[in-house]
Amino acid sequence: MSMTAALQPGAGEIRATDYLAASLSHVLWGRLPCATDRPVLTIDPGTDVTIDTLSHEGILEDQGRDPAAFFAANGVDRSLVLDDAVALAASGYPRSGTDGPHVVTGPIAVRGAQPGDLLKMTVLETTPRVPYGVISNRHGKGALVGEMPVSQGSVSVFAEVEHGLDGSEWGTLPLVPGGERSVRFPLRPFLGIMGVAVAGDQRPHSVPPGPHGGNIDINLLTVGSSLYLPVQVPGALAYVGDPHFAQGDGEVALTAMEASLRVTVRFEVVPQAEAVESFGTIAGPLAETSEFLVPTGLDEDLDVAVQNCVRAALGLLEARYGMDRALAYAYLSAATDFDISQVVDIVKGVHARIRVADFAGVRRG
Repeated sequence: MSMTAALQPGAGEIRATDYLAASLSHVLWGRLPCATDRPVLTIDPGTDVTIDTLSHEGILEDQGRDPAAFFAANGVDRSLVLDDAVALAASGYPRSGTDGPHVVTGPIAVRGAQPGDLLKMTVLETTPRVPYGVISNRHGKGALVGEMPVSQGSVSVFAEVEHGLDGSEWGTLPLVPGGERSVRFPLRPFLGIMGVAVAGDQRPHSVPPGPHGGNIDINLLTVGSSLYLPVQVPGALAYVGDPHFAQGDGEVALTAMEASLRVTVRFEVVPQAEAVESFGTIAGPLAETSEFLVPTGLDEDLDVAVQNCVRAALGLLEARYGMDRALAYAYLSAATDFDISQVVDIVKGVHARIRVADFAGVRRG
């Protein structure tokens, strides 16, 4: 591990004027914001915010709720363990056995955002705060429930970060426990959770995603990508968390390479009329990259999630380009990949990759 110091709260480069640390007063653990939560920051539309996020790996109860000790067992010096993670784990934060594992930072109120609008969250920067991560498989969870893990306890695999001479970053794993770290895979950091508060006074569980976004785990949401979410409550009350260094589509074991990030996100409001003209009526998360429009489908049944994603893609093509529904259906079948975002969060996720370049010759409006 080549990093000499962790990116501790308030230390190192902070890109935006507005900065939100992952302090005890700025996070929720296991639940997501609802309408009655008070914002920890209020901003104007178009504002960039630098936000510290915390991975749940290393702080959970089945890992001892002591990240300094947990990571020391993997050879990590205390200086490379995050102080805000240690503080949260050591706190009396009220958690029940039914709460989710994730830590989210927020909520952030965006002035003027109203139900019917879309909140656009654009990822401008994702900086690793530590040079390692954890990939976990727990009993009763993952794609192979009852089959993996084979041991009685949970399996938490420690992964180190390796830096290439060209500035590239790689996760590393051994072939066998205790072996040489000869397996390398590229890091593509992103936020597994980006969301807005739900209506009402009940905080939703952090695991299943929904129309509010939340734990969508779409690995295309790297730097430069945007997520559009239908605003549920005045001010939107946005939040981010569940930071990943790398994730394969499906996230089959349960977690990806989970590790804390410092991110900078731009928050913009798309008024309802403009949103409908550009995207149609959006019932759930919609992502956008430089290359793709990415509608999503969510459901506990993977087949239904696929169907919901196809319907969302059809609606998008009809609204944005005026494409006949039968022709849009044919186009999707011939040219669009439908990927499984994840199958491990109760509600399964599917996302489509519609190439923007395919419509470069289309006159809009």
